[in-house]
Amino acid sequence: MAVKRKYALRRPKNATVPDQGDDDLSLTSARRYEAFGRVMAALATEADFIESCRDLTWWRGSDHSWHIEWRDGPYASEVATLLAEQVRDPGYEGSLVAEAGPGNDASAVLDVMGVRFELRAIDPMGRATVRARPGFWRLAEALDTTRRTNARHPWEELLGG
Repeated sequence: MAVKRKYALRRPKNATVPDQGDDDLSLTSARRYEAFGRVMAALATEADFIESCRDLTWWRGSDHSWHIEWRDGPYASEVATLLAEQVRDPGYEGSLVAEAGPGNDASAVLDVMGVRFELRAIDPMGRATVRARPGFWRLAEALDTTRRTNARHPWEELLGG
């Protein structure tokens, strides 16, 4: 039977202490994650965005930028406009988002609090098309128990009831 240690292993004597310039400990790194958190919080408040996107993914680029990519859903330019409207700070007048490059339906580049964000939409439909799409399953409709119809509710079909 192996004996488990109840204390942390000591650092070797020749190991160095991380300096103030290390990425994980710097204020610059904290700003990157704060900007990412604000962007994701803004996207999470938009039910149409979350419901219409498939394969929403994100990763940190090699230059410490953030890449956000999704399939279907709104155009990248629409998401850029949404972020410019939603990412705000009460103590700061104006938006924390600025365009960092040309944007179109498939891609947009933003500067959020000094951090570069690259947005990429794969096979986008646009918000207007998503809203007008017949039979598009919406979370709000699925959870609406006050709606009385002869047909089964979407949530009943999901739960098999």
